[in-house]
Amino acid sequence: MAIAAQDVIHRAVDILQDTTSVRWPVEELVRYLNDGQREVILYRPDATVKAVSHTCVAGAKQALPADGAKLIDVIRNSAAGSNNSSVRLVPREILDTQIPNWYALTGSISAVHYTYDPRDPQVFFVYPPATTDTEIDITYSAYPTNITEPAAGSSYDDVSGNIDVPDIYSNVILDYVLYRAYSKDSEYAGNATRAQAHYAAFANALNIEVQGTTGVSPKV
Repeated sequence: MAIAAQDVIHRAVDILQDTTSVRWPVEELVRYLNDGQREVILYRPDATVKAVSHTCVAGAKQALPADGAKLIDVIRNSAAGSNNSSVRLVPREILDTQIPNWYALTGSISAVHYTYDPRDPQVFFVYPPATTDTEIDITYSAYPTNITEPAAGSSYDDVSGNIDVPDIYSNVILDYVLYRAYSKDSEYAGNATRAQAHYAAFANALNIEVQGTTGVSPKV
């Protein structure tokens, strides 16, 4: 089941003991929630993974869909009339060394290789260059969709929509919201420590989740 953003905000205002949302307006907490979702995919790009059939543009250089944050994998050719073969990752230096002009070769409906540089996470290259008929199955990490901020003076009941990361991250998001809320009032005794504790809980939960995922994932 999807977790409602309203539920996360409700729990936050209860913990903050600000159920009338005077010190921390609800729209502000929603902004923290949106920030927290983006922070999650910074550490766990697979939290918002999408698998799609991607239509290429002509040429070697390709870009992720508009909501793409990072490429995860290029799997296979999927266009009608292609060979439906797998597409293998190769270091760009190999292609550059062996076929220096490969970027300008005649396009093909079927890709054989792809190259990717994590320093430019929204771009990848295919070999041979693609045509406008080339389609490939890819997986990528997508930016989470923001929860709409309610109007000023709203209560948590006015928050709509579901969080855009898997349900298992709802407590992680809550800790991030509380970290940001207590950071706002860090000049008050104890709040700086509370803020640090909630960010530590946020970070530790993500690390623990990584260990749990890798511990039960399929292995060769």
